[in-house]
Amino acid sequence: MSASHSTTGNVAPYYYVPADSKHPVCASIALMVVMFGASAWINGIDVAKWVVLAGLLGLFVVLYYWFGDAIQESEAGLNSKRIDMSYRWSMSWFIFSEVMFFAAFFGALWYTRTITLPWLGDLDHKLLLWPDFNAVWPNLGPAGVVESFQTMGPFWLPTINTALLLTSGVTLTISHHALIADHRAKAKFWLFATIVLGFVFVGLQGYEYYHAYTDLNLKFNSGAYGSLFFMLTGFHGFHVLLGATMLTVVLVRMMKGHFRSDHHFGFEGAAWYWHFVDVVWLGLYLFVYWF
Repeated sequence: MSASHSTTGNVAPYYYVPADSKHPVCASIALMVVMFGASAWINGIDVAKWVVLAGLLGLFVVLYYWFGDAIQESEAGLNSKRIDMSYRWSMSWFIFSEVMFFAAFFGALWYTRTITLPWLGDLDHKLLLWPDFNAVWPNLGPAGVVESFQTMGPFWLPTINTALLLTSGVTLTISHHALIADHRAKAKFWLFATIVLGFVFVGLQGYEYYHAYTDLNLKFNSGAYGSLFFMLTGFHGFHVLLGATMLTVVLVRMMKGHFRSDHHFGFEGAAWYWHFVDVVWLGLYLFVYWF
């Protein structure tokens, strides 16, 4: 399919209409394979884990070519201001969906601690729960149901990770302003520093999990506290890994000469996502580690 208006030179069309694409169908098939494989895996079919892996690999391949096509369209000058605006709205709604995703887990943490435990404490628990029930957070449940564990405090790994992420937000902002000023060498350096800080954060998060399992006996099945702790911090760690990967792609593109001082939404979209990850971590740091 052709563009709705012809182009001359490097002037983008009024609205570029891309050709038919097989990528959405292929991505849907890959996700369906992942879902069927995961369903079989949790029902005891061990070989299904390879089906999940195959589906994920297929999805990554589809995304590689899909984003590659989008990058080629951008570098070819086919994206008009309307296309740029559609990308911005799409990224905004994607980040909003991520906000709602984390809001659900923060809500579960708040509801469990602030609503459920006090409510259970007001019941005649000797009849409805167990004789020695005590409405304190975290709750270990009846004796023998949950192994004794220690909670994860803010010192020192979580605090160090907080400093790393806050610093990465600063370095990314410096890189962005350098790109706007067309100081590409400076933009690359500070973007590289941001990526390094992000991957160091992920490494320290892994070490924190090792410490939780081996020294604190804190596991995913350590009651509501353990489940919420690992769900919140684990999903956040995954988002940091994803964001650092996005920024790595942006750095590679920048090294290839992509982006202009007045046209670089690929950079901006990844930066939005990274700052969102920073804000989520501040919430985690306060409400998971401190309160």
